[in-house]
Amino acid sequence: MSKHEPILNPDLRKSALLLDVDGTIVDIAASPDAVRVPASLRDALARLVAATDGAVALVSGRMIANLDHLFAPLRLAAIGGHGAELRLLDSGNAQHPASPQLDPELKRRLVALACDGVFAEDKGVSIALHYRKAPSQEKPLRLAVGELCAKPWPTPVEILSGKAVIEIKPGGFSKGSGVRELMRHAPFAGRRPIFIGDDTTDETVFAIMPELQGTAFSVGRNVAGVAGCFATPARVRAWLDRIAPAGESVAP
Repeated sequence: MSKHEPILNPDLRKSALLLDVDGTIVDIAASPDAVRVPASLRDALARLVAATDGAVALVSGRMIANLDHLFAPLRLAAIGGHGAELRLLDSGNAQHPASPQLDPELKRRLVALACDGVFAEDKGVSIALHYRKAPSQEKPLRLAVGELCAKPWPTPVEILSGKAVIEIKPGGFSKGSGVRELMRHAPFAGRRPIFIGDDTTDETVFAIMPELQGTAFSVGRNVAGVAGCFATPARVRAWLDRIAPAGESVAP
């Protein structure tokens, strides 16, 4: 274990665990559909849900329906679409606190950029252009996306850079804004959040941890202001399994 990784057990009765997904608790794969969730991770999350009275949430760029499919049969509280969706543990459907949508013509033209190994993922609220299978396309793809998004579209546009992906979404919401809203609701309200993330898209959450009296950890890279760094998603999974009380599992 890296000396920068957390070594103390948090008080789960007073903590809220907020977890990014891809690259944080699951390993990056060649495509989003190829990601796999280990059974041991599902079990650890179920035990943590029981130990925290439900104060465990996924904070992801994936939409909540996709998270449910990925983590089935678990159904966790979640922030999806980089803050476009919010679901509490006891609510049936995702709320959509952010209403802006990408212009349909912009979406069409972004999808048209997918060629020569670049894959376009239409998330509804955003378009993600994956170039993991074609790393040589990164520079021309960034230039094309930048030129396209610089045009005067009806809705302000934000470009997010991730690991071998460029995501284009409406402005006005983020993972950070989603976490602020989540922490207003039970069972998260009044608890100290612990957030773990790996990518630049997680930095809006890193930035607000002090105002929420929370703690942040990064994965795979050192980030200014965080309390420590996990080397890999496997190390995060090991830590979650270690702090989850034995015998607390509620997984079906």
